[in-house]
Amino acid sequence: MRSLVKCCGMVVGAALLPVWAHAQAAGVPSAADVGALKQAVADAKMSADNTWMLVSSALVLMMTGPGLALFYSGLVRKKNVLGTMMQSFAMMAIISITWALFSYSLAFDAGTSFIGGLHHLFLHGVGTTPDLAYAAFPAQTYMIYQMMFAIITPALITGAFAERMKFSAMVVFTVLWSIVVYDPMAHMVWGQGGLLNASGGKFPCLDFAGGTVVHITSGISALVCALYLGKRVGYPAVKMAPHSVVLSFIGACLLWVGWFGFNAGSALSSGPLATSAFVNTHLGAASAAIGWIVAEWIRQGKPSALGGISGAVAGLVAITPAAGFVQPMSSLVIGALAGLVCYVMVAVVKQRFGYDDSLDAFGVHGVGGTLGALLTGVFASSIINPVFKDAAGKTLPVGVIDGHWGQLGNQIVGILIAIVLSVIGTLVLLKLVDLVIGLRMSPEHEMEGMDVTQHGEEGYDWA
Repeated sequence: MRSLVKCCGMVVGAALLPVWAHAQAAGVPSAADVGALKQAVADAKMSADNTWMLVSSALVLMMTGPGLALFYSGLVRKKNVLGTMMQSFAMMAIISITWALFSYSLAFDAGTSFIGGLHHLFLHGVGTTPDLAYAAFPAQTYMIYQMMFAIITPALITGAFAERMKFSAMVVFTVLWSIVVYDPMAHMVWGQGGLLNASGGKFPCLDFAGGTVVHITSGISALVCALYLGKRVGYPAVKMAPHSVVLSFIGACLLWVGWFGFNAGSALSSGPLATSAFVNTHLGAASAAIGWIVAEWIRQGKPSALGGISGAVAGLVAITPAAGFVQPMSSLVIGALAGLVCYVMVAVVKQRFGYDDSLDAFGVHGVGGTLGALLTGVFASSIINPVFKDAAGKTLPVGVIDGHWGQLGNQIVGILIAIVLSVIGTLVLLKLVDLVIGLRMSPEHEMEGMDVTQHGEEGYDWA
């Protein structure tokens, strides 16, 4: 790390040295020299920010593959390990293309309060110059960063219908879902002129890195999928334990590391706000892991590895909307509550109601995202992020902790819109895909496993 800092310092120094030397040689610096120095400083800052955003983009992509792919595939039976991995991998390929063709425009072009326009179709106008409506680095960098969010969100839903949806149906459903649910929600929260945009929206909803856009939409949609498709053959009578907690453990750790790009990258710069989001992300995950483990230890008598990693993911989910708005001690509270609440949802509520959310996508992402979005409205502080200002530029209170109780109402509006859009959009798309090509594998194929029936290969060859 010291070598990297030293290297960056040398690069910036090399960029500024000619300007400084010319000014020294001339005696009193001229207006042109001062202007050139300011431009060199601005260029150096943009280069640093652009570097951080490209690294963050790679980290977020790592969250889907190998992070989520390993995490989910370890939780299924061994006959479905490759099929589960392929669902995440397919999103990396397919959503990348749809995002470049039209979805980026629908999410981030200026349009209505609910959906973007079509000016950026086929990435028209999205080049290497900045789009200052979003960030002061190349527009393509912003586009590719947001692409990684669009990739992982539908991939999260696959955990709810693991081991029973046809691969073809999964592909069609997730592509349509990205257009109908994800793109409008991303525009409303983050897009220019969006209904829920924190900077000028009718209901300014604080969502730093995707509590509503990513986790509530995917988590709620996951529950709808689980209920629509029904239970796996034999569930819950047949034992369906994870075939490799080791794979899931590795995947969860990769998710934890990648999440720094997810949250700290959402600062859209390499400055102090990124540091704050980085710290909060780590503390939230650690606190939630402990909260889940303690609850499990008390209830079941032993702390499990699966419980620990599930708690960490729940904390990462819950801190996501709050990462760039809250102070470190608040992130500990958010994480601890997420670990406890999500554990209850997975270990108690799911068993009581009997729905088959195979890999707990709803219990962790839907519930954790909702909790995090609410608590963001409580703990958001103007000390960390003075996001609200009056006409004179004076900083205004942000969350309840600042005295702005109305922000809790804005958060609830954002949560409700995300839930309604997810429920209606998912139900309509599931019914459509089911009528056209069918959603679920046959019972015989389900018993044989996705690897062989959907992909013609096996994850493990023991011969």
